[in-house]
Amino acid sequence: MQHSKKTSAIDFIEETLIALLLTAMTLITFANVVVRKAANGNILWANEATVFLFAWLVLLGTSYAVKHNAHLGVDAVLVLLSKPTRRIMGLIAVGACIVFTFLMLKGAWDYWANFANLPATEGRWFPLGIEEKFRDKAWYEVQDIPMPEWLRFIEASMNAGENYEKIPRFIPYAVLPLSMALLMFRLLQAAVRIYKGEQDLLVASHEVEDQIDEAAQRADEG
Repeated sequence: MQHSKKTSAIDFIEETLIALLLTAMTLITFANVVVRKAANGNILWANEATVFLFAWLVLLGTSYAVKHNAHLGVDAVLVLLSKPTRRIMGLIAVGACIVFTFLMLKGAWDYWANFANLPATEGRWFPLGIEEKFRDKAWYEVQDIPMPEWLRFIEASMNAGENYEKIPRFIPYAVLPLSMALLMFRLLQAAVRIYKGEQDLLVASHEVEDQIDEAAQRADEG
């Protein structure tokens, strides 16, 4: 029961964050269009903010699609195999994805960590420890997005008390390790489902078409 509640909490946070990102992108883009048409101006930071929000949306959406088995794939050969064989192939596929995501998680942490005044991992492929010496980079800022006043409390610990003019890069870049960790979690969940026989493919193909047809049918009926 506790595991179910924990998973539900993660699902709620993930879905809420994706919805907020999409809403923020829409509002910022709409506001920038209004400013351009009505006042012949421009919100200077709107483009950069939209790019960061879109990056967050895509990276978090990757794990969300794994959760719903919505990644598209070709199953022309797999559907010809027996169910036990498909299960084995599914375990091999999800295993390869977990290894790849592990490497991406290490790389994502190593890239982001120094921007957050944290040590990266040692080792080229597998983390062999934590860096003892590294250069703090929390003073690096984005190009256009101004620093909001309600975030200035971080200046004391992250920038030696110096004021940020723009938001520090470690804030938008945090999606890199976060999304890879979440993707790893979703892939492990998929591996458990495949092992238990609850699903036999890691990707969907014609199943997505069926879902689209069902949604269209419900819309027509409504």
